[in-house]
Amino acid sequence: MRLGLRSLVNTELEAHVEELRAANAVSATVKGPSSLDELRQARANRQAIPSDADSSAVEQVVEAAGRRVPVRILAPGGAAPRGVYLDIHGGGFYLGSAARGDARNQQLADALGIAVVSVDYRLAPEYPWPAAPDDCETVALWLIEHAAARFGTTRLAIGGFSAGATLVVTTLLRLRDRGAAGSFAGAALQFGTYDLSGLTPAGRLIADEYFIQAYVGHATDRTDPDISPVYGDLRGLPPVLLVVGSADILLEDNMAMAARVSAAGGEVDLRIYPEAPHGFTSRSTGMARAALHDIECWLSSRLFDQRVDHPVR
Repeated sequence: MRLGLRSLVNTELEAHVEELRAANAVSATVKGPSSLDELRQARANRQAIPSDADSSAVEQVVEAAGRRVPVRILAPGGAAPRGVYLDIHGGGFYLGSAARGDARNQQLADALGIAVVSVDYRLAPEYPWPAAPDDCETVALWLIEHAAARFGTTRLAIGGFSAGATLVVTTLLRLRDRGAAGSFAGAALQFGTYDLSGLTPAGRLIADEYFIQAYVGHATDRTDPDISPVYGDLRGLPPVLLVVGSADILLEDNMAMAARVSAAGGEVDLRIYPEAPHGFTSRSTGMARAALHDIECWLSSRLFDQRVDHPVR
């Protein structure tokens, strides 16, 4: 068998490479906070930037397994939802909010005719692991129990962005152990980090990042699958889509996760986007639009056994 990185990349995406190179050249490399003081400043800076929060979003506190967690709910325009997507936002486990994903989530809701439920999980270091996975599991359990009554459908999918993708996998592992992972038709994962132990070659690339200390600095074993899901028993998960750029420091981590899911007998679709950096789907580029369209098509095929028929925006 001959397998190279180029064989995993859709050649049609090469049309977007020059634009992406130009965008990369003018975009400053943004480093994450390296201390608690820098984290507080980063949060303050974010609060000073106008949010694209959608005034039509419904804020609700949901309850399951004896825990209560706030969520934001966005509905599709003009019709009852055909399915529900559980969104887990990114931000290194210490930044971000459900509201900052409103524009992206409303676009997804309208494109597929689904409701999007986004989790406002607790953030590190004030609330380190296992607070975030506890909150995500709580919302997933609530959705499994109440989707039919609340949304009129039991067709469910889940997905996340960066740290959110990590939390998607830990949530699914928890649900699998409860016998409930099959409630979700698929999981769309955008450039997650799946090894926080620093023991694998992929994990060593980010071993010195402050977000790891903030999130699991107190953990005695960071190979715990609830922290580093690449070490878990990955059998029994729903089909998985992995989206990552070839210029992402987490590329190897995502390739390792794809290999482990496949080795466990799971269905996995790995999509690598040429010269795309971490977080590229949040940019306004042709590569980002192509990736988001691919995610929409993949989710539609899982939820409704059909492809999205609108063109790439």
